Amino acid sequence: MQALSRRAFLGTGAALAVGAGAAEGAPAPRRFVRFEKGSARAYGLLDGDTVKELWGAPFENVWETGRRFALGDVKLLVPCEPSKVLALAGNYRSHLGDTPAHTNPEAFIKAPSALLAHEGAIVIPRGAEDVHFEGELVIVIGRKAKNAAPAEAATHIFGYTCGNDVSARIWQKNDVQWWRAKACDTFAPLGPWIACGIDPAALRLTTRVNGRVTQDSPTNLLVHDAAAIVSFLSAHMTLLPGDIIYTGTPGTTSALASGDVVEVDIDGIGVLRNRVA
Repeated sequence: MQALSRRAFLGTGAALAVGAGAAEGAPAPRRFVRFEKGSARAYGLLDGDTVKELWGAPFENVWETGRRFALGDVKLLVPCEPSKVLALAGNYRSHLGDTPAHTNPEAFIKAPSALLAHEGAIVIPRGAEDVHFEGELVIVIGRKAKNAAPAEAATHIFGYTCGNDVSARIWQKNDVQWWRAKACDTFAPLGPWIACGIDPAALRLTTRVNGRVTQDSPTNLLVHDAAAIVSFLSAHMTLLPGDIIYTGTPGTTSALASGDVVEVDIDGIGVLRNRVA
């Protein structure tokens, strides 16, 4: 097996810098999956429609095992295993309406048990009403971050993926805390993979429900960009490799119903698709 460092996979930290895109001469953007094949689970490097199995997580040193699988022959899992799942409220002015933008990134916590893989079924729990989709760009941390300065916060980001911050509006409005409004089982779809070496401010986020476009926004309209988010949050809690941050949703959202198919499509990353049970 060949050992490959994170630098060998991704190039220099400049390739991940917010607003800079991939540096000239840097490797092309790469996509990492986490998958299941039979009884085995592993990370993999996606090369076209081929998954190259890796030994270990891609955040540090990894090894190519030499095994290859067709993408269609594996089951995609949530693309990382975070110790914490954070999410931002009101980080697009188009979602805030007449509410003033927040001075700092306003975060809340979703439970890792809420995570749901690509093609998994969103389950609306008993008593939940007015459950909405929220298509979002999601940050994946690659290097431990504590008190990261804004100028270097982007170097702690491994890559980005697609997310859906499913939200039960009745509980969000009426409960004291958002624990069940935002963190019920299956309320955090994530995937289908992690894209590295892309510019998070040069993407377009589109959400579709049953094929109809319901959200459409460039990601450069975030109130607080990826580096600012990581810097602010790391001042208050240590961010670890694999931790994820949903960066907020644009525009307006609407209620989901049984049988609906939700797609969060971010160019440069891919399409996260989930059906409502």
